[in-house]
Amino acid sequence: MLFVVNNPAFFLSHRLPVALGAREAGYDVHVATMEGAAVTAITAQGFPHYAIPMSRSGRNPIEELQTLLALWRLFRGLQPDLVHAVTIKPVLYGGIAARLAGVRAYVAAVSGLGFIFMRKPGGFDFLRTAATLLYKLALGHRNSRVIFQNQSDRDVLMRAGVVKPRQAVLIRGSGVDLDVFPVQPEPEGPVRALMVSRLLKDKGVMEFVQAAKLAAGDATALRWVLVGSPDPGNPASISDEEFARWKQEGIVECLGERKDIAELYAGAHIAVLPSYREGLPKSLVEAAACGRAVVTTDVPGCRDAIEPGVSGVLVPARDARALADAVLRLAGDAPLRKQMGAAGRALAETEFDIRKVVEAHLAVYAGLLPGVRPHAGSDPSV
Repeated sequence: MLFVVNNPAFFLSHRLPVALGAREAGYDVHVATMEGAAVTAITAQGFPHYAIPMSRSGRNPIEELQTLLALWRLFRGLQPDLVHAVTIKPVLYGGIAARLAGVRAYVAAVSGLGFIFMRKPGGFDFLRTAATLLYKLALGHRNSRVIFQNQSDRDVLMRAGVVKPRQAVLIRGSGVDLDVFPVQPEPEGPVRALMVSRLLKDKGVMEFVQAAKLAAGDATALRWVLVGSPDPGNPASISDEEFARWKQEGIVECLGERKDIAELYAGAHIAVLPSYREGLPKSLVEAAACGRAVVTTDVPGCRDAIEPGVSGVLVPARDARALADAVLRLAGDAPLRKQMGAAGRALAETEFDIRKVVEAHLAVYAGLLPGVRPHAGSDPSV
C-alpha cells in the first residue's frame, strides 16, 4: 500500500501510527510526499519513499499537471494494491491518477474541505463548482472509501453528489497516544490560555491576539500563550513583521515552534483554538487527552473535537469579544475548568485513542481488499 501526502512532516505528525500499524498487520507500506527535511525521518522508519513535485499555491496549471502525471507514473510503476491519499491535493490528484492507473483500491482522507467551501454560497461560484467537479473525478473510484473527520464535511460532499453513502467513513481525527499526552494536575500560579497552531488568519490567530488585548488587566491575571510560527508559503499566514511586533508588545507570550506540546499543556489551564473551519484539530485532541478545558469556535471540526458545554465552550468564529469572555469565565472558575478537563480526557479515551484510530483504518483497508492476506515487505531494519 502507498500513502500519498503533501508534506512529509504532516505524514509523520498525523499518519505515522497508521502506517506503522498497517505494516505490523502485514502490509508492505510505501510513502510518497514532497521533498523536505522530514523525508529522512520517514526513511529511517524503514518506509520506501518517493518524491512527488507538488506546489503549495496551486496557481500554475502546468505544475499541477506535472503533479498529476508524476502520481500516475508512480502508480503505474509501483502498482500498489491500495493508495491512501491524505490532504487536499493528494486526494484530488491521487484519486484521478489511481483511476487512470487502474489501482485496485483507493482511500481518501478528507481532513478539511479548504477555504473554497468556507465561503457563504451566493450565485454561481466558479471555484466551488470546479472544486466539486474535481472531487467527483477523484472520489469516483469504484472500489474506494472516503474518510471524514467530521459530519459537516461528509454532508457537504454527499449533498453535492460527490460521495455515495457506502463510501463515507467517519473517523474522528488522527488520534492521540494517551500515554504520551497524560493528564497532569493544573499548575500553580496565574491561569494560562494556550493556543497551539500554525499562525494563519483562518486559524483565528488574529482573534486570539485581540482577545488577549481585550482581557488585559483582568483580575485573574490571565496569561495568553501562543505556540507556532508564521508559514510563509501559505497566503493566510501572518507576516514575520507582525509576529515580531506581537513578541515586542508582550500582550501575548509567543513561543514559536515547539515539540514539547504535552509539557506545554501540562503547564497550561485552558486550550484555545478560534479557527474558522477544521477537519478535526489535532491540537484540541491532544488538549483533551491532557485533561484541559477547551474554548473553540462553533464551526465544523472544532465543535466535533469537544462535547459542547461538557468538555469545552463554543464561541462564534471571528468574535474576539466572545472569545475573551469565554476564556475569562473559565479562568475565574477552577472547578468548572477541572470538570471540563476530566470530561475531555474521558472523550479522548473513548473516541481519540490512537489504537482505536489505527484499528478503524485497518478495517477500512480490509473492507476494500476482501480475501487478500497482507504480506510483509523487506525487513525494515535492513
